[in-house]
Amino acid sequence: MGTVSQEAIRELKALMDQVDEPLKRTFENVHQGYLTETLVRFLKAREGNVAKAHRMLLDCLNWRIQNEIDNILAKPIIPVNLYRSIRDSQLIGLSGYSREGLPVFAIGAGLSTFDKASIHYYVQSHIQINEYRDRVILPAAAKKHGKPITTCLKILDMTGLKISALSQIKLLTIISTVDDLNYPEKTNTYYIANAPYIFSACWKVVKPLLQERTRRKIRVLNGSGSQELLEIIDEASLPHFIKREGSGSGSSRHSGQGNENCFSLDHPFHWELYNYIKEQSLIREPIEPIKQGSFHVRVPDPPLERHEITATIECELHKLEHSNGLSDSVNGMKISCGDTDSD
Repeated sequence: MGTVSQEAIRELKALMDQVDEPLKRTFENVHQGYLTETLVRFLKAREGNVAKAHRMLLDCLNWRIQNEIDNILAKPIIPVNLYRSIRDSQLIGLSGYSREGLPVFAIGAGLSTFDKASIHYYVQSHIQINEYRDRVILPAAAKKHGKPITTCLKILDMTGLKISALSQIKLLTIISTVDDLNYPEKTNTYYIANAPYIFSACWKVVKPLLQERTRRKIRVLNGSGSQELLEIIDEASLPHFIKREGSGSGSSRHSGQGNENCFSLDHPFHWELYNYIKEQSLIREPIEPIKQGSFHVRVPDPPLERHEITATIECELHKLEHSNGLSDSVNGMKISCGDTDSD
């Protein structure tokens, strides 16, 4: 259970036993039968403080009820061409499993453009993948291996990362805030692959701002890091951009066959996810036709430390802009290194 004491777990469980029935129902979708592991996650996120972990959990459950998160897997993004466009610009996929049975999620952080739909669609897509992971992928892995599996690994490919990524900071802050406050401690380790200079420069100044438990989770690999990853993941479960070390293809959204490129809608994971959501929508609302439209989710305000991190990244990118002789704005967005507010 890490640094979390058994007494803290018992105290938090006693507090959660007292919540109203609506909160209990949505809490079941959160813990999926792994109550202790879930309590530990929230306690870790609040440094073992029971009162703060309880407050965080209540805020999370109320957020789920207010935004109908329990029903989000019955809200398909249609038509399929729109969903394909989102998959083509929000590069994420399940490449396989570690030797311990943890799902391995690959993220094309450098080449994701988030420019094919509104922010609401991308947030909806991200939460749907979170919920599908927690309600379908993780329980199936736990059943297969006969032990609790409640977390995953993530491999972030930084191929193609450019200064223009500044235009995506607002959306990425929204997504990371959703994860921090409502899906805490779901990732065991973040592996950073193919990191260019721009990442190294930002990492140097951001790393000291992170909490120690977060810093311990992040491992910056040497190049693609294939040898290091092969120590914990079989080759068949490595993302395509790791397998192709030296090919120069990186995490290109157009590289490889659909079954190999885990970012593609043609990959089994995404077809299974897409069809699961469509089936759930028909079960929940079998009479009414499925309507096109994004599922709006209210995003909690980011914690103060995230404002500081975001402002630091913006400032560092701004310095790199000037050092490269580029203009003072990216996509018309002015940056001030002395401004720590985020819109």
